[in-house]
Amino acid sequence: MRIPAHVAIVMDGNGRWARRRHRPRTFGHRAGQKAVRAAVEFCLRRGIGALTLFAFSSENWRRPASEVGALMELFLKALDREVAELSGHGVRLRFIGDLALFAPPLVERMQAAMAETCANRRLALNVAVGYGGRWDIAQAARGAAQAALRGELDAAAIDERTLARYFCLADLPPVDLFIRTGGEHRISNFLLWQIAYAELYFTEVLWPDFDHACFAAALADYARRERRFGALGEDAGTPSAATRE
Repeated sequence: MRIPAHVAIVMDGNGRWARRRHRPRTFGHRAGQKAVRAAVEFCLRRGIGALTLFAFSSENWRRPASEVGALMELFLKALDREVAELSGHGVRLRFIGDLALFAPPLVERMQAAMAETCANRRLALNVAVGYGGRWDIAQAARGAAQAALRGELDAAAIDERTLARYFCLADLPPVDLFIRTGGEHRISNFLLWQIAYAELYFTEVLWPDFDHACFAAALADYARRERRFGALGEDAGTPSAATRE
């Protein structure tokens, strides 16, 4: 079976999962953490090299302060509890997004977790927090513009290949498989550049219920697809270098 090198997941449905059980949304978020562990375990078993999870979008700051606060508390506890185990399994943890929006103690723990796991190579686990695809495009453009002002780039020669270096996850292969749980059929401003050639897979399963069997079904669907990258049949290969670098 063809295995994707990079999987990205929009983990949707925690709130609805909790509501169906007449519990607060935070109950669903806690259950969702178990699904995260299951997804990481699945990737390690199947040899998937990169997993990117949409944990907290730039738009999520609009949620009630009580829910945001509870999410941040869960996030802190998960960092304290999970990082050592992740590192022991060879997982490199990285947070992508506008980290300046978060409280300094949380940023310090995120940075410490990244430093602790930076040498690991078995799985690149990327957690998008305070992230938006449009933000990513803007910060990449800003980075290229600043390099041009420093004389490191010729502004007139900036192309897709050049700009790609300034995006989050520039050192990883592009996303092969994009999964969204919870029944919605939207990208929701996630990895807009990186999913240009990704296969999209939507499932009605709510995130806390997304287990190994659900992940395996997504991989089986992915393996059945013919990936052409804009070419025809036998001419199909992989995305151009501009999408990878």
